[in-house]
Amino acid sequence: MSPMKRPELAQRIQAILDEHFPAPPIPLDHADPFSLLIAVLLSAQCTDVRVNQVTPILFARANTPHTMLQVPVAEIQAIVRPCGLSPQKAKAIAGLSKILLEEHNGEVPTNLEALERLPGVGHKTASVVMAQAFGVPAFPIDTHIHRLAWRWGLSSGRSVEQTERDLVRTFPREHWNKLHLQIIHFGRAFCPAMRHVPAQCPICSWAMSKARQATEAKQRGRR
Repeated sequence: MSPMKRPELAQRIQAILDEHFPAPPIPLDHADPFSLLIAVLLSAQCTDVRVNQVTPILFARANTPHTMLQVPVAEIQAIVRPCGLSPQKAKAIAGLSKILLEEHNGEVPTNLEALERLPGVGHKTASVVMAQAFGVPAFPIDTHIHRLAWRWGLSSGRSVEQTERDLVRTFPREHWNKLHLQIIHFGRAFCPAMRHVPAQCPICSWAMSKARQATEAKQRGRR
């Protein structure tokens, strides 16, 4: 753990993120809450680049819950196959479209719990939609943000759930949505999962403790 106290550590990290990514774009192309919901669902175990290649084809075929329900699940599956897990994702897209029509007047709900009840929508997906579609403060944690928060000494790294609790306690609520995007972009640019060189990272070079560097090196050695 860095000897720096966590509030000071967070403030310095936030300043670096603001310097490198002052206005981070949303990585997934979308036109409205429904298209964002589908894009985030498709991004599970898939790159945003691949999702952005697939969604224009899907949304040209159907871009509302009503029109999506007119598309056979097998056809949805064929379109989203490049994103992986296509049987589950196609079934979820059809299922959530039906629920949106039957229970929410064809609209994506603005309530986290209602979103989490939709097929294929977990806490992280629901949080992304709340943050990026509706502007409600949320701190969605994926495996990449989980890894960086551990490297930087902002969380114990015990679980994604613990990392979310640590980050929402550490950073001001009004910054959560922006920080979520900043950390994603920063990780891609400077702090990758593989071939990570702490000395070359603008944050890990000073924030990552020797103990955490040794732990990560040991984990790499076991792979």
